[in-house]
Amino acid sequence: MKSFSIGKCFGVLSFWLLLNHPIAAQTTSVAVAANMKDAFTAINSAFIASGKPELRIVYGSSGNFASQIMNGAPFNLLISADENYPLELFKNGKTVDAGKVYAVGRLAMLTKNSSGIKFNPDAKQDKAELARVISKANKIAIAKPELAPYGRAAVEHLKAIGLWELAKDKLVYADNVGMATMFVSTGAADLGFTALSLAKSPELVKDTSYLELEESWYAPIKQRMVLIKGAPPEASDLYQFMQSTKARQILIQYGYSLPGNQP
Repeated sequence: MKSFSIGKCFGVLSFWLLLNHPIAAQTTSVAVAANMKDAFTAINSAFIASGKPELRIVYGSSGNFASQIMNGAPFNLLISADENYPLELFKNGKTVDAGKVYAVGRLAMLTKNSSGIKFNPDAKQDKAELARVISKANKIAIAKPELAPYGRAAVEHLKAIGLWELAKDKLVYADNVGMATMFVSTGAADLGFTALSLAKSPELVKDTSYLELEESWYAPIKQRMVLIKGAPPEASDLYQFMQSTKARQILIQYGYSLPGNQP
């Protein structure tokens, strides 16, 4: 498995790596999956505009967050990129309950416009066209599948369409899908697998192109959130706000599907 140095990418850290937002005297901490960065920024702004306090927000990989919480990290709410990590925390007695599925994510391919790789917008089900795109890439960014649900979905997709062998030696791995996206946006990788929500980011659409991928070729990315035991009222308020009409409208705007009444 290749890894990729991020030292060259510090110039865009203001966009992708604002992972910690500590505010003096704050004690309520929220762990948010990296795929949610843009959508959650909008949701959090609406939450604050409703008269609620600004909380400490940390973005990263769901797997890392789950491990940290298991080891006592002081997070109060986990907004995950999948179901497995929150449910594992619940089984281990770390959460108030099993939580809620708040969104269903979608997978996309991303390339920088200057890469020379062009997407056919009708190619999401065309395996030959996807093979052409992958063949043209020298490096393909992907989130680590053992840590990040979108990385896991990308591997599932490649194997489902029979292109894993073509792609596997070109893969460069990032700790989370936000970092994988940054590799593409900075030109460190020619192509990448990302969340549709990140591909639609206003910060990216000027210089990149994306192709939404066929959802039947990877398992549904059901994203669940859970309150950690002992969470203060502010965390509970945000948990409830994530289920509000306003939050759901923002999630749709950023390319997520809604889970309906799924517990």
